[in-house]
Amino acid sequence: MTRSMIGKHRRIWALAAMFALALLPATADAQSYPNRTIRMIVPSTAGSPTDVLARLLAQRLSLTIGQSVIIEDKPGAGGAIGTKAVIGADPDGYTLLFTEGGKHLMTPALYDNLTYDVVADLAPVATVGGGSFVMVIAPDVPARTVNEFIAYAKANPNKLNFGFGQGTLPHMLGESLKATTGADIASIPYKGGALAVADMLGGRIQLNFGTTATLLPLIQQGRVRALAVTSAERSRDLPDVPTMAESGFPGLQLNFWMAVWAPAKTPQPIVDKLNAEINASLKSPELIASMTKTGFSPMPQSARAFEAQIAVEAPKWVAVAKTSGVKGD
Repeated sequence: MTRSMIGKHRRIWALAAMFALALLPATADAQSYPNRTIRMIVPSTAGSPTDVLARLLAQRLSLTIGQSVIIEDKPGAGGAIGTKAVIGADPDGYTLLFTEGGKHLMTPALYDNLTYDVVADLAPVATVGGGSFVMVIAPDVPARTVNEFIAYAKANPNKLNFGFGQGTLPHMLGESLKATTGADIASIPYKGGALAVADMLGGRIQLNFGTTATLLPLIQQGRVRALAVTSAERSRDLPDVPTMAESGFPGLQLNFWMAVWAPAKTPQPIVDKLNAEINASLKSPELIASMTKTGFSPMPQSARAFEAQIAVEAPKWVAVAKTSGVKGD
C-alpha cells in the first residue's frame, strides 16, 4: 500500500471516528431518557378538550415511560404563547407541546406577524387522538334542523349570538356557516370555548360548536339542542342527530386530531422513544376506555408517518382558515 493510500485511509477512518463520536451524545441521551420529569405544555385553557386529552395521556404515559409527566396550561395569542415556550426550550425531550393539529397548522393564516414556523420549528412526535364537533343551539330557539336555524336567523337579523374560543376550529366552523348561508349572526369571541358554553347556558349565546364529549351531558339534559355533527358518519352517542353533509352542508364536515411535538433538533432516538411509549400508552384498555368516554378515538402511528401527515395537511388547514375569513386577535 502506497503512502498516499495509507494517508487516504487514515483520513477516512478519522472522519468515521468523528461521525461516531458525534452520534454518541444523542445515543447516550436516548438510552438514559427519561431520567426526570417531563413537562407537557398545552397552549389552551384548563378544562378544554385539548387539556382533557393531554391529562389522560399524561397519566398513562407516566406509568409506561417511568417518569412523571406533568401538564402545564399556557393559553393565549391563539396558542402562540405555549407553542413559543416549547420552541424555545432545550431540545432534550423534557419539554413537549400537546395541541390540536389543525389549529396549530392553520396559525400562519390567522396571524400575519407570526414569529415562528409551525412546521420547521417543531419535531413531530406522535398523534394521540381525534374526533369531531357538534353544532348546538339554545333550546329556546325555535329550530330543529340546521336549515330551520338559518331561516330563523335570517328572519331575525343580528338577534342571535355565536360564541366560540378565538381562533379555534369551532370558530372556523361558525364563520364558515355564516359565510355560506349569509345569516346575520353576531360573533362573540372568548378566551376559551368553555366560557362560551357557560354564557350559552346563561342565555347570552344561541349558537356554539363543541366536541361531543363536552356537550353530550348538556344535550342529554335538554340544556342545549344538537342540530348536526361534523363527522362523516353519525355519532354513536347521538344517532338521531344528522351529519352536516346530511343537513346540506358537506363543506362543514371537519374532524380534529391532537398530537405531541418536541422542539426542533430533538435527537431522533428520543423522538422515536417518545413515539413508542405514547403508542404503547394508546394500547392501554384503561386509556382507550377513558378516551372513548370523553369522545376521543386513539390515533397511534409512527413519528415518520406523523411527519408525512403534516406535509399533506399543513396547506389544507391554511386553506380552511383563509376560507373562513377568520384572523387572530
